[in-house]
Amino acid sequence: MIELGVNIDHVATIRQARKTFEPDPVWAAVQAELGGADGITVHLREDRRHINDRDVRILRQTVTAKLNLEMACEPSIVAIALDVKPDQATLVPERREEITTEGGLNVRAGIKSITDVVRRLQDAGIATSLFLDPDSEQVKAGIETGCQAIELHTGSYALAKTVTERETELSKLAAASSLIVDAGLRLHAGHGLTYHNVLPIASINQMRELNIGHSIIARSIMVGLKDAVAEMKRLL
Repeated sequence: MIELGVNIDHVATIRQARKTFEPDPVWAAVQAELGGADGITVHLREDRRHINDRDVRILRQTVTAKLNLEMACEPSIVAIALDVKPDQATLVPERREEITTEGGLNVRAGIKSITDVVRRLQDAGIATSLFLDPDSEQVKAGIETGCQAIELHTGSYALAKTVTERETELSKLAAASSLIVDAGLRLHAGHGLTYHNVLPIASINQMRELNIGHSIIARSIMVGLKDAVAEMKRLL
């Protein structure tokens, strides 16, 4: 069975638009779990543009499903992760000027520091995942870090305009997935996935976890978060 991780960052984005206290992402996590979410995903960015420290700490106390913390390999964020101890930490790249995460982590360029963070998190009992583009060299480098899972960046697939482009991106994802599975790691995927494009990704052999945020939160404005999550869960 494929696990659905619901990213609730955009709930916090709405809150921060007015610098107020609502909507509360902690409340959103409860609704997501009631809708069948297998995990709650949040990205604690260095600039705290949406999820903040308070959210992460309360979510750690209240989430009964898996809590997945997306994070950069930045010392102050690593320190928070080691203190809060989410069930899973997903290491992602981060640039201040980006609207959302624009690509996968460059493991080859920073394998020493990334491997060190992976080791420190795992020593604290936190499962580790790396967010990578479906590039064979990056995937092989990711496997070398000793992480337990790799989440493939599906952004290029989601942005494909034609059937041919989509099939090309699916082929890349399938090839990268085989490398991950053959290495004995858990296979995850996410970014840009919607109710309309998720099924081919969910059908990749031995896919274990999909992390989806924007599409679910967007639909929840119309139908409510519990039902939006339940609908995605039925698709999977």
